[in-house]
Amino acid sequence: MESPTTPYFTDPCPPSQIGDPSWQIALLFPAQGSWTEDDYLALNTNWLIEFSEGCIEVLPMPTLFHQRIVQFLYHLLHAYVQEQGAGEVLFAPLPVRISPAKFREPDIVYLGPARVCGDRYPEGADLAVEVVSEGEEARQRDLETKRVEYAKSGIGEYWIVDPQEREIHVLSLDGDAYRLHGKFGIDDVATSVLLSGFAAVTKDVFAVGNSHTP
Repeated sequence: MESPTTPYFTDPCPPSQIGDPSWQIALLFPAQGSWTEDDYLALNTNWLIEFSEGCIEVLPMPTLFHQRIVQFLYHLLHAYVQEQGAGEVLFAPLPVRISPAKFREPDIVYLGPARVCGDRYPEGADLAVEVVSEGEEARQRDLETKRVEYAKSGIGEYWIVDPQEREIHVLSLDGDAYRLHGKFGIDDVATSVLLSGFAAVTKDVFAVGNSHTP
């Protein structure tokens, strides 16, 4: 009788292959620059992946700290929208088309009444929230790249929640670029331009990242 501790797979990976990429799997997918919208939308994975000009970008796996902040802000914004009775608040993973060749996955999006239609993927958004992930590449993507892209796509307001600096930047669309409505530090209350009366106490936003309950 086989021992219950015997592994199901007994043949190890050949030593010569240890540490090598799984090229056979990689070959099942298009090369960077050759991805189409249909290729991207057919992906079946729990990774957050964005689509940009024929390439895919794999985002960092979120931490508990990151997700607690997202959860807190989602509930705060959802409660506001429910009270106002206008629009819808959603959270990642959800591909949002921001141009004909680009999908992004904001951590949170607010869709005004005019955008709440269909059952596939939003065409743009009215407000986007990104909680900045760890690492220089992630910081550049949220602080610089997406600032330009979201403005060009017409997203009316962009909140950048920066755990590293303990700041919330609220950017308001002015033409085809954002102007800074406010850089809110730990003792401030971040306010919206687009959604009158919506606000978040910065200290509470970052405190929840270290707790188990919002």
